[in-house]
Amino acid sequence: MTALRAMVVGTGALGRHHARILAGLSDVELRAVAEPNEAVGRAVAAAHGAQWIADCRELLDQIDLAVIAVPTVAHHGLARELLSAGIDLFVEKPLTHRADQARELVDLSRATGRILQVGHVERYNPAFLAARHSVCDPKYIRSERVSPYSFRSTDIGVVFDMMIHDIDLVLSLVAEPVLAVEAFGVTVMGEHEDVAQARLRFPGGCIADLSASRVSPVSRRSMQVWSGDGCVQIDFAAREAAVYRPTPTLLFGTPPVDRARQPGANIDQLKADVFGTLIEVQKPLAVPRDQLTEELLAFVESVRTREPPEVSGEQGLTAVETAEAILDSIARHQWDATAHGRVGPLLATGMPRQKMAG
Repeated sequence: MTALRAMVVGTGALGRHHARILAGLSDVELRAVAEPNEAVGRAVAAAHGAQWIADCRELLDQIDLAVIAVPTVAHHGLARELLSAGIDLFVEKPLTHRADQARELVDLSRATGRILQVGHVERYNPAFLAARHSVCDPKYIRSERVSPYSFRSTDIGVVFDMMIHDIDLVLSLVAEPVLAVEAFGVTVMGEHEDVAQARLRFPGGCIADLSASRVSPVSRRSMQVWSGDGCVQIDFAAREAAVYRPTPTLLFGTPPVDRARQPGANIDQLKADVFGTLIEVQKPLAVPRDQLTEELLAFVESVRTREPPEVSGEQGLTAVETAEAILDSIARHQWDATAHGRVGPLLATGMPRQKMAG
């Protein structure tokens, strides 16, 4: 099997891991690492037997596939050049920070026949993979994704930096276009929102509440998915999932509340019976695996087979469109219920960013 010639563009926190993983794949040759910082680029390239170049355009005729892992604002220009050069492309999430740019890349990938995959890595989280088959016709989804401030990805706010993961996961589970968006946000560290709350409504009745913060003292990444037959809980950090469903005893027996009201009812036993006798608890096996490796393996497989990737450019575009709608709602949010009051993402002082700047 002929090895695919690969290039990684950008050697930041994720780029260096992409280089390491691609260099370790038996059917891939990491040909080049493109990084304007010579010292960093040379070090990463040397560690994996690749050539360092300052500009990815230097070796386009020697590359079959590339990974773009640079700041989000640079995604569009680089991806457009690489797709136009006939290179299959993996772009770290988000695809771009503007829907019109993302749409252009999707159209270009179709026109050139190139694979375009987006790095929504949580799709490959073992807990999500284990739990997703237990989700049927979701009606309410709640996600929480919070972490301390990292001083990375400061070119975008928390919606495109962190919430975009859960936007993509929700869209993959509901499989419907978003009907309506309500959101608000708070800025703390810079010019972009650092805390955001969003509610998505779907035509089939599903509601999704998304919470994201990058100024939290703790880290949490979790999701609850409710449907007509129970609840699925996913802990993305612990890589664990649990499925809760009512048992026949709960569905067809005497209601527990009625039993509790009977004279001499054993309340302690009823409490002990909730999980097990009344509500069945299953913990689907989450097969241990490195999700970054899994998504790169999927990308390489798509390049070889020419089959659409699991997370396509089209799906990345839909996530960007939804994120853009959330940001628009944040910008229009009226904190005092009047257009003459405070509008938009607020600072910790309670003042809009634009007014504070003046």
